[in-house]
Amino acid sequence: MKQLEPHPWDALSADLKVGDKVKGKVVVLADYGAFVEIAPGVEGLIHVSEMSWSTHLRSAGDFVKVGDEVEAEVLTLDREERKISLGIKQLTKDPWENIESKYPVGSQHSGTVRNFTNFGVFVELEEGIDGLIYISDLSWTKKIKHPSEFCSVGDKLDVVVLELDLAARRLSLGHKQLSENPWDKFETKYAEGTVHSGTAVEVFDKGAQVQFEDVEVEAFCPSRLLEKEDGSKIKKGEVADFKVIEFNKEFKRVVVSHTGLFRDEEKRNVKEASAKTASSGEEKTTLGDIDALAELKKKMEGK
Repeated sequence: MKQLEPHPWDALSADLKVGDKVKGKVVVLADYGAFVEIAPGVEGLIHVSEMSWSTHLRSAGDFVKVGDEVEAEVLTLDREERKISLGIKQLTKDPWENIESKYPVGSQHSGTVRNFTNFGVFVELEEGIDGLIYISDLSWTKKIKHPSEFCSVGDKLDVVVLELDLAARRLSLGHKQLSENPWDKFETKYAEGTVHSGTAVEVFDKGAQVQFEDVEVEAFCPSRLLEKEDGSKIKKGEVADFKVIEFNKEFKRVVVSHTGLFRDEEKRNVKEASAKTASSGEEKTTLGDIDALAELKKKMEGK
């Protein structure tokens, strides 16, 4: 029966081209997009990725429903294959057009946490503008294994723009950069050789985790350096003095020793005792030499 009528595509305006705007009705809806009838028997597909500048793909049903009258732009047109693709987002301004003026490097903004990856958090600053906060840029002090330990999807998060890549349409964001790095002051306070009071919060085979008054600073004390002067070892929950033997700001690594406190004292005492003995011996030798010379002088004068 359909062969008795001309094909609908034959009636499609010959002037229609890519970039033109068309109007039509949504006739079929799927998760991946919507089919819009722009002329009797002629349907074009609006893929869900062409419905919004947002990079968070959603179902087409979030944007349109069957029966809606929509306006769209022709993206591709193949008259031989009788296929046409349409876009809705092209009717609004691309948010990346003036990105450099809106989000310059160093500027601060508030965004919404959209989703996680193992290496970071995606934050939406506005429709179509997303940025990534690497897990290492979330906190100066917290050791975060997965971003979900730090925030939740839907949370509002203050950020600063660290890097802007126009070609790749990528924004690198940071959260910890909004505050000063406390490890700058810790570098001086917990310099190698300084002594601090700490609590052994965890004790295991290889050593212990030691917590100082600055809760951000958690040090490690090797098992052999947990030994006390009486030969016993520091137990979990015990408070003691610890000497810093290594400080690494980049990796937030602090290694301490309790044993070193009295062992160093013992070494110092031994050195001092040795020095005194050597000094005393030198004096005796020197006096003996003087007596011998005096005797020799007398003999020489007598001769």
